[in-house]
Amino acid sequence: MIIVSAQTIYKSYGATPVLEGVTLEIKAGERAGFVGPNGAGKTTLFKLLAGLEQQDQGDLFRAKGSVWAYLPQTPQYPQDWTGRDVIASAFAEGLRLQAELGELERQMSAATAEDSGWERLVHRYQQKQEDFERLGGYTWEVRMAQVIEGLGIADRLLFTPFVQLSGGEKTKVGLAKLLCERSDVLLLDEPTNHLDVEAMEWLEGFLRDYEGTVLLISHDRHFLDAVVTSIYHVDGGEVEHYHGHYSYFLAEREERLLRQFEAYQEQQKKIKKMQETIKRLKEWGNRSNPPNEAFHRRAKSMEKALARIERIDRPRLEAERMGLSFQKTDRSGEEVLIAEGLHKAYGEKLLMKGADLLLRYGERKALLGPNGSGKSTFLKMMLGEEAPDSGTVRVGASVKVGYLSQQALEGDQQRRLIDVFRETAAVSEAEARHRLARFLFYGEHVFKRLSQLSGGERMRLRLAQLMHQEINLLILDEPTNHLDIESRETLEEALADYRGTLLIVSHDRYFLQKMVDGVYWVEDGRLVHYEGSFREALEKRKRDRGERGFDSMEAGKAADAPSISSKTGWTGEQTASRRAEEPSSRGIATAGKESMSSREISPARGDSMSSRPLAIAPEDHTSSRSPQAASATKKGASKRVNAYKLAELERQIAELEARRETLTRLLAEGHPDYTQLMEWQQEWERVEAERDARYLEWLEMQPE
Repeated sequence: MIIVSAQTIYKSYGATPVLEGVTLEIKAGERAGFVGPNGAGKTTLFKLLAGLEQQDQGDLFRAKGSVWAYLPQTPQYPQDWTGRDVIASAFAEGLRLQAELGELERQMSAATAEDSGWERLVHRYQQKQEDFERLGGYTWEVRMAQVIEGLGIADRLLFTPFVQLSGGEKTKVGLAKLLCERSDVLLLDEPTNHLDVEAMEWLEGFLRDYEGTVLLISHDRHFLDAVVTSIYHVDGGEVEHYHGHYSYFLAEREERLLRQFEAYQEQQKKIKKMQETIKRLKEWGNRSNPPNEAFHRRAKSMEKALARIERIDRPRLEAERMGLSFQKTDRSGEEVLIAEGLHKAYGEKLLMKGADLLLRYGERKALLGPNGSGKSTFLKMMLGEEAPDSGTVRVGASVKVGYLSQQALEGDQQRRLIDVFRETAAVSEAEARHRLARFLFYGEHVFKRLSQLSGGERMRLRLAQLMHQEINLLILDEPTNHLDIESRETLEEALADYRGTLLIVSHDRYFLQKMVDGVYWVEDGRLVHYEGSFREALEKRKRDRGERGFDSMEAGKAADAPSISSKTGWTGEQTASRRAEEPSSRGIATAGKESMSSREISPARGDSMSSRPLAIAPEDHTSSRSPQAASATKKGASKRVNAYKLAELERQIAELEARRETLTRLLAEGHPDYTQLMEWQQEWERVEAERDARYLEWLEMQPE
């Protein structure tokens, strides 16, 4: 069943085209990832699919009766709602029915079976109860608690007015609300932003088990590999569809680009040859006396054929990227950063209790832990921006620190981009513009105010500043946030060449796997050190905690759902009295699926691509040859024969042309012997006829 179909969609904002002739078709049950550079139009496309905006041209069809749930990057809700209110609004219909049931129960308790309205009350109660059960009303509190626990949403977020939450906190609460809803299609725009590693693992399992359709925009390569079954690449106003997860898309896209480039080159050769032929035909026609109209007609016909050729665009084999490279500087001492016995508390909340860290020159360590565990506070203590309550922090000899903060570029937001850059790079305006161009800031863009910059632009500007500083200790706090995949890859390449010491806070697992050789994990106010790659560190940590091993990309199975938090306290008295025993968190998911099956749309799930190996298997080169391979060999041999024949015909035409010119000159000079003149005339006619025949044969052998 097709859940949504778009045909030749166009969308512009003012004079700026965003989508140009987009056509796509998404099946029910598909888990599709939308990828592409920042600003390519992914969010615009989502708004069109969700019906939040209208296309300028084209047709868009959604399955009749399908329910769509959209998570924007910055969700908005009423001013007086708390985080809990936002999440609970997913069950608005169930809550309304619950209130009606409560009122009916009150009325029934005040009446007796002998009352005239008793049967009517009982009948209404039964109807409302059936509706309530159909909506999963007896499990909604448990389902809500499961999602809150899985995403790691703290109590503070639940009971704080939503408008007072940070952007990241709003996104997390909005995501929880969407996951609680009973929709046929989930549209998620950067759902892993602001989630820690454990929450991302839980979300991967939730989405793999989700029976509806999932459409998501993400730059998280690990997440895409673990969840999606297809990729839609958005770039240049167009959309290309690829079956499979992200790693398959990378390999397949490279092959497509190479095939397209080969087709482009072949077409260019054909066009050049046709242009040369047209020129030659016109020359031959003009050399004849009188001019040979047959050659001019052939030239005109070939010009029309040339004009009818649908030109293949030259593919961009390399996307435009930032020019990142760190300055070389003197190395530091062997011990770069030392923290011993750090304690830090804010009121009654104890963040650090005896935390130790030793960072040596050249090491690349990650600092990980749940959101709110104190990672950013620890970094501030390392940088001297905050003092520990007790314990010591020492910076080694000759250490030059560069710090990329999540709160980069604070202060006066009316400053111009170029002026902010020049605060750290003492260069002329012309040189500043030249250097900023390497970070994809062109033309008038460099005069934008900070308040006008997107998250990705802010990160690129901060990276541009760091590139022009002498640094041998680089501390990065969520460096890949707001960067598209191409920019993340560029950053990874620059960091691979960086010869200093790295301390990274990040939840980008793909990035961490490539970058670090050890992990410090914040555990109960202490730092637990794990040697090895990110994946090895995660496995060791899970073994230490007695948990199941982790490889969500390749296993393709959801981790066991977390237990329901007792902290929420949302086990309504009325609901609890109706429930004989609480379902397990795994049972909750099952209950949700059963209720979905009664809806108009009940798609069968597609195979999870995440259960397949990520590496592209090598070709099996055996001695046996397929019919296709044999056919390809014959075609190759045929091409070689044709090329030889064409070359031979061209040689013969050239000889005949030369002989014709000689005979033309002899006839023009004249001869006293009339018989000789007649022989030359007859030969001239024979040569011209043979030349024309050879030329027609040559034309017929030209590729279509």
